[in-house]
Amino acid sequence: MIKGFLSNYFKGIAAKYLSSVETHPENSNQHEFNGIAALKTILGESKYTFSSRILYLGSDENDIISTECKLTWYDARESHPSRSEYRLYFQTNPVLEQADIGDLLIIGLTSDDTLFIVIAKANTTYESQLRWLFALDEIGERFNVRKIEDKNDFQLNFSIRYIFDELGIEIKEKADDFLDLLIQRFEDNFPTTHDFSDFARQTSDPITIFDDPDTTIVNWIDHEEMLFRTFEKHLVSQKLDEGFNDVDEFISYSLSIQNRRKSRAGFALENHLEYLFLQMNVDYSRGKMTENRSKPDFIFPGISQYQDNNFPNNNLTMLGVKSTCKDRWRQVLSEASKIKKKHLFTLEPSISCNQTDEMIANNLQLVLPESLHNSYQRSQRIWLINLAEFINIVKIRQKNS
Repeated sequence: MIKGFLSNYFKGIAAKYLSSVETHPENSNQHEFNGIAALKTILGESKYTFSSRILYLGSDENDIISTECKLTWYDARESHPSRSEYRLYFQTNPVLEQADIGDLLIIGLTSDDTLFIVIAKANTTYESQLRWLFALDEIGERFNVRKIEDKNDFQLNFSIRYIFDELGIEIKEKADDFLDLLIQRFEDNFPTTHDFSDFARQTSDPITIFDDPDTTIVNWIDHEEMLFRTFEKHLVSQKLDEGFNDVDEFISYSLSIQNRRKSRAGFALENHLEYLFLQMNVDYSRGKMTENRSKPDFIFPGISQYQDNNFPNNNLTMLGVKSTCKDRWRQVLSEASKIKKKHLFTLEPSISCNQTDEMIANNLQLVLPESLHNSYQRSQRIWLINLAEFINIVKIRQKNS
């Protein structure tokens, strides 16, 4: 099994907040980033033109812009005997036209010596996640630069891979030592998500579920993700070798891959949670209809108690499950109207304070694996609960029923 590290993708990164002259062309005609002397640490001192991908991340997933361009790194005073003035020149492009003062700018030197530039709108979840991903504590209008090595390097996990997917960075991890077993078990077709999740649990490292359900669920999801990418690569390679009859068939196949990736993660998480609830003797109903034809992911202790008007509402619990929240967390607010305080389990790291404040205002409690709590601000962590705590809440209510 080959697991990736951050250094497999980036040699170094630089981060700052954008200033007025970098974002408002009416104030300045410059096409350069300011405060860049520190970039010599990762870009060197020789003139070089980089192929670059530039990405703008706005308020939500519908507010994303991507483009490619060339950036030139050079010393504007190269001929001066004692002075240097380094600049990073860029052409006008739609991403930087969208950027505003205070947006987070990150320039990453990739492992293949291209530049990956991402701008995240200020005070958004995207900004929060990028700051967590690259451990960016102090940022100003001059670049904070670091090489990705030693203490700045770390192994990728599900949550980091999720951010990479959002950035459009291809994940190189694979579990080739399981490929023969995958082919033997499923031949040349993807199984149902239920069967694939079951296979992932059977082949993951042994874990004591009762002692640490938080670590258990993360390990299962991480392992399934590796198996999925390995098997998908195998099946896609086979299909590419066979070829396509026409462009329409190719496009249709490509869309089916994307749709499978999007739908699988959420179902896999539900599958693993359900198995864990079963093993821990937690009573529940999964996907049963309540009011207005809504179907909460889990109702505790069950749908029959929910429908029983004599059953006390304060002993009922609802859990929505979303591997990533984005703006979709609001969907659970309209589910199971008898339950005033909703719970939502997610694997999304570092959701912005603006979003979690809104969740609190809407009486929604976020549940995350304990290992993800540190990706949130200190003020947010007081409010978060982990999976073990949630299970304890449900079992106490179950006992009192």
